[in-house]
Parts: sequence; structure tokens; C-alpha cells
Amino acid sequence: MTYRRLKHSRNLFDQLSNLKFFNSSRSSISAGLRNRSVQTRELVKEDVCYHKHIVSRHICFLKGSGIGVPASLRGVQSNAFRIHSRNLASVATVPSRNPSFAMISCDDISYFKKILGEKGVVQEELKLDDANTDWMRKYKGSSKLMLQPRSTHEVSEILNYCNSKCLAVVPQGGNTGLVGGSVPVHDEVIISVSSMNNILSFDKVSGVLVCEAGCILENLISFLDNEGYIMPLDLGAKGSCQIGGNVSTNAGGLRLIRYGSLHGSVLGLEVVLANGTVLDMLGTLRKDNTGYDLKHLFIGSEGSLGIVTKVSILTPPKLSSVNLAFLACEDYASCQKLLSEAKRKLGEILSAFEFLDVSAMDLVLKHLDGIRDPLPSSKHNFYIVIETTGSMESHDKEKLEAFLLSSMESGLLTDGVIAQDINQASSFWRIREGIPEALMKAGAVYKYDLSLPPEKMYDVVDEMRERLGTAANVVAYGHLGDGNLHLNISAREYDDSILSKIEPFVYEWTSKQRGSISAEHGLGLMKANKIHYSKSAETVQLMGAMKKLLDPNGILNPYKVLPTSISQSGVN
Repeated sequence: MTYRRLKHSRNLFDQLSNLKFFNSSRSSISAGLRNRSVQTRELVKEDVCYHKHIVSRHICFLKGSGIGVPASLRGVQSNAFRIHSRNLASVATVPSRNPSFAMISCDDISYFKKILGEKGVVQEELKLDDANTDWMRKYKGSSKLMLQPRSTHEVSEILNYCNSKCLAVVPQGGNTGLVGGSVPVHDEVIISVSSMNNILSFDKVSGVLVCEAGCILENLISFLDNEGYIMPLDLGAKGSCQIGGNVSTNAGGLRLIRYGSLHGSVLGLEVVLANGTVLDMLGTLRKDNTGYDLKHLFIGSEGSLGIVTKVSILTPPKLSSVNLAFLACEDYASCQKLLSEAKRKLGEILSAFEFLDVSAMDLVLKHLDGIRDPLPSSKHNFYIVIETTGSMESHDKEKLEAFLLSSMESGLLTDGVIAQDINQASSFWRIREGIPEALMKAGAVYKYDLSLPPEKMYDVVDEMRERLGTAANVVAYGHLGDGNLHLNISAREYDDSILSKIEPFVYEWTSKQRGSISAEHGLGLMKANKIHYSKSAETVQLMGAMKKLLDPNGILNPYKVLPTSISQSGVN
């Protein structure tokens, strides 16, 4: 769902409908959903529309050209993110450089210039600084070379050469990752696919889109919007993230509850292996049961098995009826019950079910400009954002109204408001999607992306608060609809004593619940040596064998995904 989609659809709820609905609910229950017009400022020339909310240019930290977020932070004064010095306690332990890997030579650079041209070989310090640094400024490599291929053939030539010379490489797209997976650890050659950004074909009957890996997600959304379709994937970083990186990390996003993961949406891939071999798996068929479905090896492999160069993806049709509600619950048990009821009573039109706790709400209200509490009369322990998407406005409104009324009568909801226009819808989404930005402004943050059974999700939050006391602020939000908790510990600065109370406790706790220590962010460098908390030793060994088979020299995104003891074993 994009800002553009909402703008071209009719108002979510008109004033009269809200009045009728809320007045009727007031007559039957003491505390009802209030008809409230959320005040939002008008769009002005210096603003940009960014994922259903208004973000001033100087704080829109993921919107832009894809050259890297650090560049967008430079020169910012009053509303700048506070950049904190990171000590070793705040990041994953950096493994030693693998001595098997060669160092870049003048001959290597000359070869790359021969196949890519001068513009395709980047050695400027400023551009390299951006490409070496992740957007949180938590991880930084020391690469002296970035290559910018414009075709699969050029990627193949690069990898064939690097493999023969044992030059390690790191594939990079929009560089919006959160676990250090898209930046060098040491001096790996950066291979940026940003120049490979062409839409190759679109079938208006089947909805199958074929494009190159460097296409920015927001550009694909815009293209499909004009064709009457949408991307099945929607992320807060869509202004910079690229589809190749999305696929390589198996990005989740806001509407996984409706459209599922990329393992279901991606129909085919073109991938270049470490030795330059091009795997053409770029099918556009919904059904193909001929042998092993190898594309799934590369979805979520974080560029460690091959570099994705083209993607074939199934896109859903754009629907006209969009409704959004911002709700409040007294406790987490009510949030769970509300989810169950939403699945049962909203059924096919439910497209998002997000939650945030009072700590997350307080943080957003404190640190983000122009944010207003949609439910200002009192504080609530939990907040829910529900979105429905369908094709029959009257039918969808009736279903949502009936659901909200029954939820109020049963006591699951304590308050709420339905968006009446695009500005209100944008302001609701701005609260949910502004949490990472608010965390960055608040100070140091330890981020954990956990997948847990919904009934257990908030238990770890409560236990973490008991462990940390007043030393840090524990903030929780996430995709309740698919069991994904974003657990954040916010502090004034990074501190060894705080980290020692968080880790390994958070991983051990998640493992005991048979959860995943990475729901959608990937493992990258941050969690490569922690994979055993979610996967058995036998499974990890098999992953290592697959890595060895496809990348025997270990040049693809080294030090990531798999434990160093496995990923570097046997590397010549």
C-alpha cells in the first residue's frame, strides 16, 4: 500500500458515516470509539510523501538516491540524528580478515576499468565512505573499491575474475539493512547493482513483473500503481531499498499477513554464482514442478550464495477500498484476542495488523515533529493499527464497523478512531513507521528482530524490563499479525553493562520458545555466530556444505550469515 494508492482511492470514511457509527456505539456502551478529526499539517513544497506519512526532507533519512544514508545526515543541524560513538560492546565481534583473500592491486583496477569503464569503477573517498557504512552508522568497512555493473554479463565477468584472484566481494543494493549484511567487514570489493534498474516486462493479465535487481522498491510501486497493480511488499525504507536486496534478505514488511513472504511471491530469479556462472531461473509461471526449486536457496541468503540480478514477481491487483483504524487496548491479552477476531470477522479484507506499546508511542510523540496522539484523552498500554483493503467500499465499511462495535462491547478495545481521509491515514501510519526514526533520535539503541508465537511475544518485553530496571527504556512494536516483534532497548549511550543484561539472554529466551532470532532483518554480521539459537547444528552444517559447493573460495559476502568457523573452513 502506498501513499499514492490511498490518494487515488475515495475517502476512507466520510464524516456522516463516522458520526452514525460512533453515535450508535455510544448509545450501547459507555466508552465508545470517538469521532475525532486528527489535525495534520498541509503538504508544503519542502515536504516529501514517504510511506503514508509526511516527513520533512531533512529527516527523511531513507528517502533518496541510494548513495547511502550517511551522506543525507551530513549538514543536518537542529533535527539531526545524534551520532553516537560505538564501542565494541555495541556491535558484533568483528572476525579477523581471512588471509586467503587477496588485496586489490593496480592490475585488478585496470581490469575492472576495461570491462566497466571509468565511471563503473569508484575510488572516490566520499562515495566509498557512504558505501562502507550502514545507515545506522553501526558497521563500517574499509573497502577501497566499488564496482557498478550495468548488466548481468558485467556482474558475471566481475565475479569470474574475483573468484580466480580470490578477491572477496560484498553485494550492495540500497544499503538499508540493520545487521551489517550489506557493507564490507574489511576491504571486500563492493559490487553495487544500483545501475541495473530497468523494468523488463509486465503482464497486465497475470500481474507478473520482471525487473532488474537495482530497481528501487518505491519506483516499482509507482510503476505498478499506474498499471492498476501493487507490490506485495511494502517497507518503510522503500525510497532507497532495492528489489534485489529485498529478495536477498527475504524482507517482510507491513502486509505479510495479507500477501505472504517473498518465497511465495517471487516466481523466478536470475543469479550469478561466485565463479561467474549465470543461473537463469527467471520463470514467470505460477506452476513449475520440474526438479528442485533452486530459487528458494537465494531468497534470504543475503548474497552469500550468489548475486541476484533479475527478479520475476507476482503482483496483486490494486483495490479501491482502503480503511484504517487506530485503536487502543488495555493489555496484551486483548491485543491477541483482537487479532484472532480480526482474522475471523474481517477475513479476506484484512491487510495489516500492527501493534506498538505505550513506550513506543511516548517515544514518537517526544522525538518526532508534527506528530499528534490520535487518542489524546488518556494514555493506553497498547495501540493497534488495522488496515483493510477490498473492492466493495460499502461491504468493507460494514464489516469493519461491525467488527469494531463487537470488539468494544466485549471489552477488547478501550478507544479508537477511524481515519476519515488521507491526511488522517497518513498520520496514523506515520506513528507506526516513525518508531525507528524516534529511536535513533533518542540515543543509543540495541535492536532485536524476533519471530515468536504471538501468545509469547510480549513476555520477553516484560522480562527485559525487569532485568534492565531504570538503566534503559524497553520499547516494543511490530507485526503482530505474523508474530514479528521488534524489541528495542533505548539508552543514552552504549554501555557494556546494559549489553551484558540483554545478551545472550534475549537469544536464549527466544530459543527456548522455538522462535527465530531473525524474523525479517537477516543475520548479516551481527548474528552470524548466533545462528545456532534458531537452527540445529546439523542444519547449520548442511548450510555450510551448500555454501562450500556454490562458493568454494568463500568470496561472496564473507563473515556473514554463517558462523566464521563454518564459512571459512576449507577456504583455500
